[in-house]
Amino acid sequence: MNYKESLQPDYIFQQVKEASDQLGVDSYVVGGYVRDLLLKRPSKDIDFVCVGSGIELAKHVSEQLPGKAKLSYFKNFGTAMIKHKQYEFEFVGARKESYQRDSRKPIVEDGTLQDDQNRRDFTINAMAISLKSNDFGELVDPFDGLKDLQKKIIRTPLDPDVTFSDDPLRIMRAIRFASQLNFDIEPDTFESLSKNAERLKIVSAERIIVELNKIIMCDKPSYGFQLLFHSGVLKVIFPEMVKLHGVKVINGQGHKDNFFHTLKVLDNICEMTDDLYLRWAAILHDIAKPPTQRFSEKVGWTFHGHEDKGARMVPGIFKRLKLPMDDRMKYVRKLVKLHLRPIALVKKEITDSAVRRLLYEAGDDVEDLMKLCRADITSKNHDKVKRYLRNFDVVEQKMVAVEAKDKVRNFQPPISGEEIMKTFDIQPSRVIGIIKEKIKEAILDGKIPNEYESARKMMLEIGEQEGLMAHSGKE
Repeated sequence: MNYKESLQPDYIFQQVKEASDQLGVDSYVVGGYVRDLLLKRPSKDIDFVCVGSGIELAKHVSEQLPGKAKLSYFKNFGTAMIKHKQYEFEFVGARKESYQRDSRKPIVEDGTLQDDQNRRDFTINAMAISLKSNDFGELVDPFDGLKDLQKKIIRTPLDPDVTFSDDPLRIMRAIRFASQLNFDIEPDTFESLSKNAERLKIVSAERIIVELNKIIMCDKPSYGFQLLFHSGVLKVIFPEMVKLHGVKVINGQGHKDNFFHTLKVLDNICEMTDDLYLRWAAILHDIAKPPTQRFSEKVGWTFHGHEDKGARMVPGIFKRLKLPMDDRMKYVRKLVKLHLRPIALVKKEITDSAVRRLLYEAGDDVEDLMKLCRADITSKNHDKVKRYLRNFDVVEQKMVAVEAKDKVRNFQPPISGEEIMKTFDIQPSRVIGIIKEKIKEAILDGKIPNEYESARKMMLEIGEQEGLMAHSGKE
C-alpha cells in the first residue's frame, strides 16, 4: 500500500528523499507519525531513520529547507533534530540494541531497518514508510502493525517478556497508548507486562510520572488506571491508591469501594477540566480513607478526618512520585483538605459565616473546589445526585452574594501588624498576632464589616483589654 499522497507536510519528505539520494542512504519515516497518519490523527513530531548517519542526513536537510530551520545534534546519541515552522523533525541512524539485566540503557550498534523495527516497543509503532526513490511512500510493516491498528490492539513486535524486561518503561507506555487510543492490550502482552511489573523499580520516578500524567490527561483515565490496577503495576508505582480498593463488611454493613469511587470522580472531573493538577486533586481527595476507616455499631463505617490526613499525605506522595513540590502541590493539598466543606454546607442551612470561611480558605481556587465537589457526587441514585447538584447551585449563589458584600476571598485584615505596633508603641510580640486573629475572626463571623474603621475600633478595644492603652500613653 502506498501513502505517497498522504505524507504531510509534503515538503519535508521530498527534502529528505533528495538529501538521501545525494548521500546514497536509504531513509524512512517511522514510529508515531506513521501510526497517527494511518489513524488520521494530526502530528507535529516526525521521526526519520536512515541506514547511515542520521546527523549527516539532518545537516543536508536543514541546509535545503526554506526559511529558518534550527538544527541541533547530539553526537553521543547519533541523533539530530530540526525545528522548522511548527514541526520537529528528528533524525537517527538505524540501530540495533541489547540490554543488561540491571539497566534499561541499551548497548547500541549500527543496524539495518529491520534491526530498527525490531527494537520498537509495539507493532503500531514499528511501521515505516519508505522515502527511497524506487518505492517512495510504500509501507514497511513486518509485524502487521496496520492490522493491529484496525483491530485496536497493543502488541509487542517480539517476545513481550524480552521487550518489557529490556526496557520496563514500555509497561507504562503500553497502558498509556491503550488509554489514549482506547485500544485493548493483546492477552500475551498484558500477561507479560503484569509479570514484569516489578522491573519498573529500575526505572526512574521522573520517567514513570511522565507516562502516568499522560494517562491522567486522557479523556477517560479510569480505563488506564484499571489496567494499571489489574496488571499489578499500580501497586508498584502508587501503592497508596491500591489501598483504597476493597469493601469491608461487619455485621452486614459495608461501604463503597473507594478505589472505584475515585476513578468515577476522576472521570467526572475530566468532563469539566483539562487541568492536570485538578485531576490529581480528584485522585487524592479520598487517599486517607484507609488509615481513617473505623466501624461502630451505632453509626457504621466512618472516615473521620480523612480530608485533613489526606492533605498531610499530599506532600509525601508528590515528593516520591517526583511531582512538583511548588504551588501546584499546595493547590492539590488545599483542595484535598477542603473537599468536604461545600458538601457539609448543602446538608444544613447555609450561614453567611460558613460561606465567608470557605471563601477565605479557598481563595482563588474556590471554583475548582466546587468542580471537585460536583465530581465527588457519584451515587447511583439519580434523584440524590440531582438534589446535591441543585444544592451546590444554591451554595455558589450564596458565595457570589457574600463575596460581593464582604470581599473575603483572598482576605487580608484591614489592620496591619505595623499599624498595631505604631498605635500602641510596642515591639513585635505575640499580642500583635492575637489582635489580628481576633479582628479576622470577627469579620469572618460577621460581627464587624470588612472595612478599616470598624477594624480599627475593634483594635483599640482589644488593646484596652490587653492593657496596651496604658503602655502607649493614650489611655
